Amino acid sequence: MKLYSTNNKDLRVSFKEAVFNSMPQDKGLYMPVEIPQLDTDFIENIEKYSLPEIAYKVASTLLKDEIPAEDLKAIIEDAINFEAPAVKLDDKTFVLELFHGPSLAFKDFGARFMSRVMAYFLKDGEQLLDVLVATSGDTGGAVALGFLGLPNTRVTILYPEGKVSPIQELQLTTNGENIRAVEVKGTFDDCQALVKQAFADDELNAKFRLTSANSINISRLIPQTFYYFNTYAQLKKQGLNDVIFSVPSGNFGNIGAGLLAYKLGLPVKQFIAATNVNDTVPRFLESGVYETKPSTQTYSNAMDVGAPSNWVRIMDLFDQDVEAVKKVVTSYRFTDEETLRGIKELDNKLNYVACPHTAIAYLAIEKYRSENPSDESAAVFLSTAHACKFPDIFPADLAAKIEIPEQVKALESKPKHADQLGTDFEGFKGYLLKG
Repeated sequence: MKLYSTNNKDLRVSFKEAVFNSMPQDKGLYMPVEIPQLDTDFIENIEKYSLPEIAYKVASTLLKDEIPAEDLKAIIEDAINFEAPAVKLDDKTFVLELFHGPSLAFKDFGARFMSRVMAYFLKDGEQLLDVLVATSGDTGGAVALGFLGLPNTRVTILYPEGKVSPIQELQLTTNGENIRAVEVKGTFDDCQALVKQAFADDELNAKFRLTSANSINISRLIPQTFYYFNTYAQLKKQGLNDVIFSVPSGNFGNIGAGLLAYKLGLPVKQFIAATNVNDTVPRFLESGVYETKPSTQTYSNAMDVGAPSNWVRIMDLFDQDVEAVKKVVTSYRFTDEETLRGIKELDNKLNYVACPHTAIAYLAIEKYRSENPSDESAAVFLSTAHACKFPDIFPADLAAKIEIPEQVKALESKPKHADQLGTDFEGFKGYLLKG
């Protein structure tokens, strides 16, 4: 597998180099030179395969000979050791529960696969690997648990002060060992900008072996394709072949993985990018003008991204053809008030308690159906995090229905530790240089 930069199509690097370097020096993002098609027989019989079998087929098709077959199977079996059920809510509506991993969020797929790939490639005696990650909520917790205790690695997680939920913050700040948390007096976009500046800084790159665990890292994107194929398999087993996916979208890595799956041959009829009021992409698809703006804090905090990094990958997948994107991707935005309405509607109509991100994806399905009444496709909306992570969002009657997992109860007894920094890069650089 060879990869190029979205800013330089002539660049060629190996998968291993892309994993450890995360982002090219030209500040583009790595993309596969070739996106092979999965064979037709596999797609037509996909319902016969388990999630690990599907994951191996997809990964081996993309990676080719980068990792030997038995080693790749072992990585997948260790990383993807939990389910991703598509729960039926009515005859044509399903919720894809992606919160059954250790951090209770969909980021477990990417973080666990990536950490094990890095561990596989790391050699004894090599320079310490410094993993930098910005989080708007769930990424940090998944990365922390994915890398906790991994030899020869140190993880630095930046998160915006006051803009993650209490449980999310505990997941970031109670790990110790090789995980350190930095509370930034700013937004997620500020955190993301600090990480990107660090990768472009010559002095830091000369001193440290830097890589990222954000969705800018290609090894985060690949495993997220697995659950799209696996969901199609689950629906196909029920005789449903026409599928629409509604994806809560912030940094656009999740829907980017879905579109990569589509390019690999997954027969999806439509993708819906569901956002909160941080609506850079919906505005772009409406106007043709791509204009970022400072992020706004909302109930769906993991989607509070004003400058989504992965949109460049999506445009690259479609050769910068906006009209081609619009044929496959529809996008809607929703306010906090609408999000609360969606949470209540899900409970009242479908007896399902969902986190705010999931509720936005549900609302997007309902809006799409109202605009396309003749479309009889099965609709899957992604549930990206367990509802217990957002206790302050729910009315008391709904909050009482949420079952608190044991790992969350255990967090409350652990001591919290986070360093505090502002948004200036020199301050962050000084922090890193101190070690």
